[in-house]
Amino acid sequence: MPLSRARIFAELNAVRPPDQPSPVLGAAVVVGGSVAGLLAARVLSDYADSVVIIDRDDPQVSGARPGVPQGTQLHALLPGGLLQFERLFPGFREEALARGAVEAPPASRRNYLDGRLRVVVPDDADSLAGSRPLLEGLIRQQVLRLPNVKTVTARATGLVFDGTVVTGVRCDVGGVPGVESGDLVVDAMGRSSKLSAWLEQAGWERPATRRVRVHLNYATALFRRPPTAPAPPVALALNTPRTASDVAGAAFFAIEDGRWMAMMAGYGDNRPGSTAEDFVRRLREQFPPEFGDVADQEMIGDVQTYHHADSRRREFAALRRFPGGLVSVGDAVASFNPVYGQGMTAAALHAACLATYLRGRPELTAPAREYLALQKVVVDAAWSTSTSADLALPHVDGPYPRGHRITSWASRQIITATVTDVAIARRFNEVVSMRLHPLTLARPGVLLGALRANQRAR
Repeated sequence: MPLSRARIFAELNAVRPPDQPSPVLGAAVVVGGSVAGLLAARVLSDYADSVVIIDRDDPQVSGARPGVPQGTQLHALLPGGLLQFERLFPGFREEALARGAVEAPPASRRNYLDGRLRVVVPDDADSLAGSRPLLEGLIRQQVLRLPNVKTVTARATGLVFDGTVVTGVRCDVGGVPGVESGDLVVDAMGRSSKLSAWLEQAGWERPATRRVRVHLNYATALFRRPPTAPAPPVALALNTPRTASDVAGAAFFAIEDGRWMAMMAGYGDNRPGSTAEDFVRRLREQFPPEFGDVADQEMIGDVQTYHHADSRRREFAALRRFPGGLVSVGDAVASFNPVYGQGMTAAALHAACLATYLRGRPELTAPAREYLALQKVVVDAAWSTSTSADLALPHVDGPYPRGHRITSWASRQIITATVTDVAIARRFNEVVSMRLHPLTLARPGVLLGALRANQRAR
């Protein structure tokens, strides 16, 4: 009997690296030095004799990278992602804290929904707050310490085929064309991945792309954080569409170097906080007092803005023909509304899919169907969580999945119950942090508990 999606998701969350390296291939090539690419390289280091990462950005450059346009914005490492990182890089949490990241246990976090403080959920799942450059830089340093991993600063220009198998990547190194050969090629080129076009140019089917157009506008600013700051290390305030607010939500995290990183978001034509004056005024006037405490501090630098047009996924698992020796990870497969903070955690679960696939000692010249099936479970879970919320937005016009009305109603009941009910809030948090599959919220007992909680609250 095939395993349920919830069971598969739980098993992926439990994947650990092997006690000893177990090579099943000679060389592996990862195209893209994103977080997803770095995590894939970490997994491959256990199963390949050598791993080459091809990246346009110089790995020695610190700070926000040109290849990560959203790198200046607020990022969240969900508890599910932190658990995965700690397994891949033992001591990751302690090293991040030593570099200035801030630990945020559940009791220290504030979470508001339409201005109402959600119940505090007793939990042992900590979050880690830090800037994207700090977290990504630490991952990169850990990966490049591995003796069988190296990086090449180059621009990938295409794939090399031997019949129905990908055997390498064409690249341009300082204007000189070359080839990096490998038994397995991993596409980690992010949202702008060229893999679909490369497949089509080589005579293969192009994967269908699904989109939900959200038109999210981000604004992020840094503030000084005094040593005795009264605000909690992490606070989030989300507004549902029924509030009629032009601000979808705001958040702030304590990050390294004694700073707050605060974010504000709006949809469509709403661009709240795009100027320093508007940013500070809204934090003080439109959000709970903790946000005003942050706004009262000195702003560092300018407000940084970012536009996210759509959530998108490429349906590799649905292709009838797919070459051997090739897989994709991270945003190259699916990227979601960043408000939900799923990106790095989803990338870690893609790495767990890759580890599970390679542990089975597959025939690499055949299409990686087992890997694609595992990855689809992860993508479906993240997609359903983010797009179910996106489809409730007034300006989003679908496409709506079958049964959307009933699932939307059930989701509203559960989300409303998280404000007052500890058990519902705990289950919801485990799903949002990608430790449990969303199907665990669809159980009759959960919905019944939510309805009872909402009736008591009324």
